[in-house]
Amino acid sequence: MPKPYPEEFREDVVRVARNRGPGVTVEQVAKDFGVHPMTLWKWLRRADIDDGSRPGTTSQESAELREARRRIKLLEQENEVRRAAAGKRIYPLVKELAGDGVPVTVTCRVLKLARQPYYRWLGKPVADAVLEEAYRANALFDAHRDDPEFGYRFLADEARGAGAGMADRTAWRICRDNRWWSVFGKKRGRSKKAGAPVHDDLVSRNFTASGPNRLWLADITERATGERKLYLCAVKDVFSNRIVGYSIDARMKSRLAVTALDNAVARREHVDGCILHSDRGSQFRSRKFVRALERHRMVGSIGRIGAAGDNAAMESFFSLLQKNVLNRQAWATREELRIAIVTRIERTYHRRRRQTSLGRLTPVEFEIIMTTPALQAA
Repeated sequence: MPKPYPEEFREDVVRVARNRGPGVTVEQVAKDFGVHPMTLWKWLRRADIDDGSRPGTTSQESAELREARRRIKLLEQENEVRRAAAGKRIYPLVKELAGDGVPVTVTCRVLKLARQPYYRWLGKPVADAVLEEAYRANALFDAHRDDPEFGYRFLADEARGAGAGMADRTAWRICRDNRWWSVFGKKRGRSKKAGAPVHDDLVSRNFTASGPNRLWLADITERATGERKLYLCAVKDVFSNRIVGYSIDARMKSRLAVTALDNAVARREHVDGCILHSDRGSQFRSRKFVRALERHRMVGSIGRIGAAGDNAAMESFFSLLQKNVLNRQAWATREELRIAIVTRIERTYHRRRRQTSLGRLTPVEFEIIMTTPALQAA
C-alpha cells in the first residue's frame, strides 16, 4: 500500500491548482506534481468542504470526532486502571466521602484500602522533605527580593541566618529552578556562536551516492515578504538531486526541519541507514531533530562552523532558487511566495530542468531510468 502524501504537500498542490492560470487544467497541474488527476480532484473537493463552499463533513469535524472517540477510549482505560490500582492517590476521595457521611471503614473496604496508611496520610498530607524545601525556597526568595545583586552563596548565608539551614549546592539548585539570578551575573540568553556538533562529518565534501536514499542533504533559506519573512527547509537526495522533502513556515523553529524530514520519509521508502548531512544550525542540532533521525533509523552528519563548502551541493540548489524565484521580484504576501517556491520545485526543477551531472536528464527521469528492475539486476 503506497504511503499517503504529506499534508503540507497536499495543501501546496491544492493551492497551486486553485491559482492556476487561464488554459491550465487540473490534469496538467496533477501531472506537474506527479499525482493522479482523480487524487487531485478529491483533494480539491475536500478543500471546498473545509472552506464551507460545499456541503459535507469538514476535516476539522472529522478530526474532532476521532479525538472524541480517542478520549472516550482513554477514559474507559483510565477507569479500568483506577479499578485495578485502587489505593494510589485515592486518600483525598476517602476524606471527601467521610465528610459526606460515608464511614471510612466502608470506603476502605470497597476500595480495598488499608485504614492505617490512610490515617497516617491524614495526619501529615505533606511530606517533611517537601515542606522543608518550601521553607528554604521562601527564605531564599525573601533574601533575593531584598538584595537582588546577591548570588546564590550570599542568598544561602542570608537564608541560614533566617533559620533555613541548607548547603550552598541546595541553594544553587533552588535558585536555578526558580531562575533567581544576580542582576550582576552573566547574561543567560541565546548565544550567537554555533554550538557543539551532535554528529560527525561523514561526508567530507564527497557529494556522491551509489543509489537513492543513501545520502541526503538539508539546509534552510529565507526570503522577506510584505508580511515578514518566509522560511524554507529542503531535503535533497544526492543520487538524483531530487528535493525529496521540504517544509515552508513563517517561523524558523526546530519543527521546520523535523517536518521537512518527516515529509521526505513519507514520500520515500527504505530510508534505514540513510545519511542526512546538514550545517551546524540550531534546528539540525535540536533534540527534536535528533530524535526524528533515530525514529526513522537514519544517520546524522554535520559540517564545520562557517564552512559553506561542507554543504556545497545543497547551497547550489538554494543559489539556483534565489536567482530564479526568490530574488526575481518583491513578494507582497507569504502565500504568493509559497506558491512560487512549490511550483518551481515540483514543476520546473523536478520535471523540466535537465542537469548535466545527470546526463541531461531531469531528476525524475534519472530516478525512473536508474532504479528500474533491469538496471538493479545488472
